[in-house]
Parts: sequence; structure tokens; C-alpha cells
Amino acid sequence: MKLTNLRAFVAAIEEGSLRAAARRIGVSQPALTKMIRELERELATTLLLRSTTGVLATAQGMVLYERAIAADRELAHAVDQIQQLGGRMTGTLAIGAVPLAVMLLVPEALRTFGQEFPEIQLRIIEELYIAQLTRLRKGEVDIALGPLPEHLPPGEFIVEKLMPIDMVIVVRKGNPLARARSLAELGDAPWVYTGASADAGYAKMLFETHGLKPPPAGALVNSTLGLLSVIASGNIVGLLPHQIAVNPFAMHHLQVVPVAEGPLKLTLGALARAETALKPSVRHFLAHLHRAAHYLTRTA
Repeated sequence: MKLTNLRAFVAAIEEGSLRAAARRIGVSQPALTKMIRELERELATTLLLRSTTGVLATAQGMVLYERAIAADRELAHAVDQIQQLGGRMTGTLAIGAVPLAVMLLVPEALRTFGQEFPEIQLRIIEELYIAQLTRLRKGEVDIALGPLPEHLPPGEFIVEKLMPIDMVIVVRKGNPLARARSLAELGDAPWVYTGASADAGYAKMLFETHGLKPPPAGALVNSTLGLLSVIASGNIVGLLPHQIAVNPFAMHHLQVVPVAEGPLKLTLGALARAETALKPSVRHFLAHLHRAAHYLTRTA
């Protein structure tokens, strides 16, 4: 199977148009059509459904597309790893992080890592942790950052514990709910959940830890900006890392609610695929994460 034919097919799927795909890879449209026809003859199946509006992958085409993308990703990892093992610290490094990690740990790690390895392009993807694990398993990210989940399959990942996190309750400054002194007093208030649904999230975890029914979800967010904006602009309750909640910028808009049950205690960690030889950039970034965690813990 020719690599050029495979890349022509991938371009056609992603562009949804043979003309656009041909422009993308720098060939004529008849040449690109010939490449895809060769693939279809070789595999004895139809890969694309053609119409006047463009092209779509058949079921067989989607199988090939997904495998081709995964193979191309692994080849890119191999090129980066080979260059880095030879002393050339170039390439890309993809970091998947939940909002908590983006707010707290990523900025300092990016600052010091970027100073040491300026030729490595860093890509940060902010998303829910379950999605980050999926991306990590597929090789779409090199490192996943967030509160360490329970019951990880043994041996699947390299697990690095970075720092303890106290998630404290916060409300908008001046919110009457700031006078609450127990979780039970906040049980009927609307809470912001950081998750895909109200079936998960730190608020649910906090209440269930103390044997209480989870509060109603007033909002669902999956971004740092969304979390801060929702809490600061309404009568909704949320959770933030203590280090963020007492930041002067946050304190100007938010107020910590000191309930008797105390904060929700988490462990922020990093996961990487358990491979025999990690890219040097992954190992270096893990070291910078530890350095950032130590710095934040010391200055808290």
C-alpha cells in the first residue's frame, strides 16, 4: 500500500472534496482520483461515496481512515523521538489537561519548559479527564493532567503524583450563601459542575464523601473561563483550588465559604503511556511539572 495513496485518501476524507484534497497535497484532481482508485482496487472495496456535493467515507473507508490517522501519528512520534534521542530537541508535545490543571499547574510548567526547550512546540488541550484518557490511549496527547482517577489498569500508564489539591467552596462576593457553615446548608443551592453531566464532577464527589445527596446542577462547564465567569456573575456555588481561590484577582470577585466539613482533597497527577522508551521531551516535561508543583506547594 503506497503511502502517497493513503495520504491522498485521508485528505479526501478530511476535506470532503476531491478538489480541495488535491489542492492540499499539491496534485491534480485526476491524479488524486487515480491514487484513491488504486487503493480501492488493492483492497477490493469501495472506500468513498462520491456525489455532486463531495465525498463521504464508506464503513470500510472509515476503518482505513482511523487506522491511517493512528499510524501517521505514531510515525510522527517516532520522528520526534529519533531526533530528540540524537540531541535535537524539536517537534511537538501535546498536553491534555482538565480546567483545574490549566488554572493551577500548567502556566508555571510551560514557562520553565519553554525557556529550556524553545524549539519544541507545545499544544495544550483543555478537556474532561475521561476524554484525556481516551486521547492518551490513542496517542493524541503525550501527557494527561488532572486529579488521578481510581482503578486505573495496572501497567497501562506511567503515573506521576504531583501535588495535593484542596478544593474549596466559593461563591460570588456578597452572595448570602457565603454565610453557610455546613454542606447541608448549601444542599439546595445551584452548583456549577465541571463535567459532561451532573452525574459526575467535584461537587457530586464532595457531597457524597460526606454522605449527602449531591446538589442540583445550576450549570455545566468545561473550561476555566466558564467556571470563573459562572460563579462570579450569579448566585451559583462552585469549587476552586485553594491556591486559585485566594489569588488576589479571584478574591476581588469571589469569596471562600468555610464549611465545617472542610475542602475536597484531591491529588493532581500526570499520566503518560507506559512505553519502553518515552520521548525525551515527555520525560523533561514531567520533570518540569514536578518542579512547578514543588514551587506552588512551597509558595502556597
